[in-house]
Amino acid sequence: MPDQDGQGTPLGRRLLLSVLGLGAAGVATAPYLQRGLESVLGSIADKDPTKLTGLLPNGGGFRYYSVASSVPHKGAADYRLTVDGLVERPSTYTLDALRAMPQTRVERDVQCVTGWRVPRTAFEGVTLSALLDAAGVRPEARAIRFTCFDGTYSESLTLDQARRSDVLVCLRMQDEPLSHSHGGPVRLFVAPMYFYKSAKWLSGISLTSKVQPGYWEERGYDVDAWVGRSNGRDDAPTV
Repeated sequence: MPDQDGQGTPLGRRLLLSVLGLGAAGVATAPYLQRGLESVLGSIADKDPTKLTGLLPNGGGFRYYSVASSVPHKGAADYRLTVDGLVERPSTYTLDALRAMPQTRVERDVQCVTGWRVPRTAFEGVTLSALLDAAGVRPEARAIRFTCFDGTYSESLTLDQARRSDVLVCLRMQDEPLSHSHGGPVRLFVAPMYFYKSAKWLSGISLTSKVQPGYWEERGYDVDAWVGRSNGRDDAPTV
């Protein structure tokens, strides 16, 4: 039953304060506490209709953002990634099929357009260009639309941007399998752009004849989101 101020039960507030206390401990102690805190915060954020937990940092410096009210968990049994649109060979990949492909590891700073930055973060996965080559991009294709299994989020890149060697379809982050809270089991990582371009919970890669602005771009963010050269910001580049 809600309390008199309508903000939820006292237990809920105590839980939030406990999470904040864990945040301080995660900063000061071993990495395993940080991983535990990420799991706790991610679980809470995924069920938090207010999205206030998205304002909380964890020991790794990340914030949890989702534009959907909830996101299903997927794993090896039910995850699928489709590559379609203006391609010669539309394909569907399982998680095991993606794991079996050659993997590329990059280590870059992560820069959010809201201002926070996480230095030297490792991402590992299949280069997007490898998936494009396997699909056979048709000559009229100029861009890519990315969709996600949260049912809401979308993103875009031009074909030239997508073929960079530091644009990955990621399966691992910080040398561990990509967690659900960080967009797992598969997310996009676009190293030289603000983090909103790195769509979480990736499920679809569709080749298009022109750029179709993504979720945040329809709400005013720049389509070409180079760190330090877009969105009115002058952050140091992440390349």
